Amino acid sequence: MKKILLGALSAMALSFGVSAANAADDLTVAYFPEWPMPFQYAQKNGYYDDALGRTVNWVSFDTGTAMSAAMASGDVQIAVSMGVTPFLTAVSAGQDIQAVDVAVGYSDNDNCVVRESLEIDKSNAKELEGKQVGVPLGTAAQTGFLKQMEHFGVDTSTMEIVDMSPVDSAAAFASGNLDMVCGWGGPLRRMKEYGNVLLSGAEKEAVVGKVYDVTAVDGSWAAENADLVARFLHLTHKMNEEYNNGRASDMLPDIATQAGMDLEGATATASTFSFPSVDDQLSDAWLGGFMATNFKEATDKRAESGEITALDSYDGAINASYLRAASQLN
Repeated sequence: MKKILLGALSAMALSFGVSAANAADDLTVAYFPEWPMPFQYAQKNGYYDDALGRTVNWVSFDTGTAMSAAMASGDVQIAVSMGVTPFLTAVSAGQDIQAVDVAVGYSDNDNCVVRESLEIDKSNAKELEGKQVGVPLGTAAQTGFLKQMEHFGVDTSTMEIVDMSPVDSAAAFASGNLDMVCGWGGPLRRMKEYGNVLLSGAEKEAVVGKVYDVTAVDGSWAAENADLVARFLHLTHKMNEEYNNGRASDMLPDIATQAGMDLEGATATASTFSFPSVDDQLSDAWLGGFMATNFKEATDKRAESGEITALDSYDGAINASYLRAASQLN
């Protein structure tokens, strides 16, 4: 499996102008395609290379599970916007990764879409039983799907659940295959062209809870490169602040380019995102309290169904020291 992973990563790295040879000497950061975020403005303009004093290699992955696998093999040191579900799966399995900030909140940009012709909505969701669904397993989309089905009393054992990335399931949905698909970002926008969501973002958050991604780091690598991590987070949050404080329209053209989207699509997708401030993240609302409780509740729930073995505590999976250090930088 490790050989397969390394081979796949090498191919992906080459497609993005990154070689396996220089990945060990430099810094490799994972991110999602069609997931427009303020940090990509700095990515596009080479600000990370300048701030960190080294070449930063950027490699895109379709799912958080692929990100964590790349981190486990040592090919990626930082993952921007890793879903909480794949992050906790890796931590629960013993992988040495830590959440160092909240990358993005997106209750309105992670959902499941039902084919329009089925005429199924929240009033008759039980009719989804027996249907075929495309879901990226081990991701936040799967967690949201299961919680929504539980909320509506849908017996998922009657459904044919196909493990598909959002990109692939959106394409299959457009071709007339699958009754329901789940995903995020650009693929979710394409899914909605052929169907409808059962719950809006606000309605879904009431059922699922906060929907957010973390920035994850390789624990041992980060401990040896604490200043580098702090500077990475400092620049990332500087971009968030500028975006939140009136520069969004200036930044979005470059963000769209890096996200592999047109400006209209990137603007529409990014409008559903929130980027919490450093102060908010260091408070009880996030890294200071909420996340440890949220992590434990989420993993205990999955442990009940036998998906994972939950740890006694997830305090060790959260490291706010790098963000605190970043907040002190100019």
